[in-house]
Amino acid sequence: MSTGTIYGVGLGPGNPDLLSVKADRLVRGAKHVAFFRKAGRAGQSRKIADPLLPKGVIEFAMEYPVTTEIPLSDPRYNEILSAFYEDCAAHLRALAEAGNDVVVLCEGDPFFYGSFMHMYTRLNDVVPVDVVPAITGMSGAWTATGAPITWGDDVLTVLMGTLPEAELSRRMADTDALVVMKIGRNIDKVRDALRAAGKYDDAWLVEFAQMPNQTVQKLSEAGDKVTPYFSIIIVHGQGRRP
Repeated sequence: MSTGTIYGVGLGPGNPDLLSVKADRLVRGAKHVAFFRKAGRAGQSRKIADPLLPKGVIEFAMEYPVTTEIPLSDPRYNEILSAFYEDCAAHLRALAEAGNDVVVLCEGDPFFYGSFMHMYTRLNDVVPVDVVPAITGMSGAWTATGAPITWGDDVLTVLMGTLPEAELSRRMADTDALVVMKIGRNIDKVRDALRAAGKYDDAWLVEFAQMPNQTVQKLSEAGDKVTPYFSIIIVHGQGRRP
C-alpha cells in the first residue's frame, strides 16, 4: 500500500471564492480533513471550507489545549503545545501511512503564522507533504481598505501585537507601510505604540477581512472597543509614484 499525502491547504482570508483552483479541488475531493480549533468552537478554517466539503468526509478536529489561558512567557506554554502538536502529527502520520490522503484546512496561507507549520516540521521528512499557498489575511485586509498598501520603494513591516510596546513603536517608526496582527487584548498597547510612532491617525482597523461580517474603519474612530481575534491594523505607504 502506497503512503498517502498530507496536504496543507491554504483557504485564504475567509471567502471561499478566493481559494485557488488547487485548494478548491482538494477540499471538494477530500476523504479525510483535519483542522485546528479552540475547544468548544467550530473552527474558522472548518467554517470556511464547510460549503465545499463532500458528504461523508472524515473529520479530525485538533483542539488546542491552551490559547490565552497561560502567558507565552510561561515555560508550560511551549511544553503543552509541543506535546499537543506531537500527538496531532502522530495521528496524521498514521493516516498517511495507512494509505490515506489528508487535507489539513489552514486559514490564510499555511506558511504564514499558521499552526500547520508545526505539522510540516514534524512530518515533512516522514511522509509526503504538499503545501498549497493562499491569499493571506493581511492581503485581504489591505484590499478591503480600498487603497494600495505600498508604492514605489516603500518598505512594508508586519508586526505582532504581542511584542513589547517599545519594540512596536520603534519598528513602526522605522517603516513606510505597516501591518499589525494578533491585536485582541493587545489593542491598547498597539494604539499607544502607533501614537508614539506618529502613525495613529493613518491607521485602519479591518475586522474579519473578506468574510461576510467584515468591517473597515479608521482606528481613531473605533472607540474603545475590544477587537476580535480576526482583526488587522493597516497603515498605507505613501511612497514614490509616477
